[in-house]
Amino acid sequence: MSYARVIALTSLAMIAFAGNSILCRLALKDTSIDAASFATIRLLSGAVMLWLVARMGRGTLTGRGNWLSAFALFVYAAGFSFAYVSLPAATGALLLFGAVQATMIGRGIWAGERLRLLQFVGLVLALAGLVGLLLPGLTAPPLYGSVLMLGAGVAWGIYSLRGKGAGDPVRVTGGNFLRAVPIAAALSVITYQGASLDGAGLLYAVSSGALASGIGYAIWYTALPALKATNAATVQLSVPVIAALGGIIFLGETVTLRLVLASIAILGGIALVILEKQRANGAQHIAPADAASRRG
Repeated sequence: MSYARVIALTSLAMIAFAGNSILCRLALKDTSIDAASFATIRLLSGAVMLWLVARMGRGTLTGRGNWLSAFALFVYAAGFSFAYVSLPAATGALLLFGAVQATMIGRGIWAGERLRLLQFVGLVLALAGLVGLLLPGLTAPPLYGSVLMLGAGVAWGIYSLRGKGAGDPVRVTGGNFLRAVPIAAALSVITYQGASLDGAGLLYAVSSGALASGIGYAIWYTALPALKATNAATVQLSVPVIAALGGIIFLGETVTLRLVLASIAILGGIALVILEKQRANGAQHIAPADAASRRG
């Protein structure tokens, strides 16, 4: 794959991921669709699109998903939708991304991974940014929506960890989307008194599922093998920034100083953790080779 194609596919994937925040916030702010219906339609349309992509692709044809991963996906999708009833697009994307990365970093620490000094500084910086964003004040985001989005991020982090080595990622993701649909539909039934649909809301939900999720994941999985692990992790730092720009353009949102400072702290701290981990891994790979050359 050419370098230009990798850049183009990666950029499209990041725009699609940020687009989920824009589409969900647009639907819940400007149309009458309810959060549960949005989540159900998003999952269903995403499952259909991923199934079509898998049918047309040349993947390994292994992996169909499982119910535990599907439940984690449902928790993510439901928390995401209900959080965006009150959260601005930029704040929601930042909280989601921070929670996803914190979950994955925390899993590494739990498994015995040791943090180097710069990684520890980065983690403290990111946590300080999160606390600063959520501290009470005139520009603080709604606490209920923030907690829901943090929960959605933890669920997506768990989903991502469970998906490693599960088979062809498009087929696995499609299978999990399909399994999550009846769980989301059950939530819609439980909350049916507040359920509402309209044409615009339906269009936003289908676009989020089929395009921003289904096509977005397919594009990402196409570009991913050509990206180094560090590049794949750090490029995702752009998603909250793209979501913030989209919020300004399409939703008329304003970016506060609190959000800017929190974004710098959270994204900068996570970048430190990722880059220092890669540097440490590189040093570990080089050291044995140097030792062998000295023995020779």
